[in-house]
Amino acid sequence: MAEYSVLALLGQAGRKGMRMSELAQRRVMSTGGFTRLADRLEQRGLIERRRSPGDGRGFEAVLTRDGRNLLRKAWRRQYSDLRRLFLDRLDDEH
Repeated sequence: MAEYSVLALLGQAGRKGMRMSELAQRRVMSTGGFTRLADRLEQRGLIERRRSPGDGRGFEAVLTRDGRNLLRKAWRRQYSDLRRLFLDRLDDEH
């Protein structure tokens, strides 16, 4: 779930990505713990880290093509599951 939530945040951020420090803060993780999680995602080819163009000190994470594809697949599956488990069970009377 931690990996999915980071991919989802980056998906919402778009192609410019998000600062690593902001991702860690939004995930309520320590910097070290988040760095290890980001290392795993980067090793799997799902994210890329880049120097922040604004100040050059921090890093930003962006989804790679593989990361975007995996996230789209996860979102489609999530929507399908929600539809099957909840929405399809509703009718006009409820």
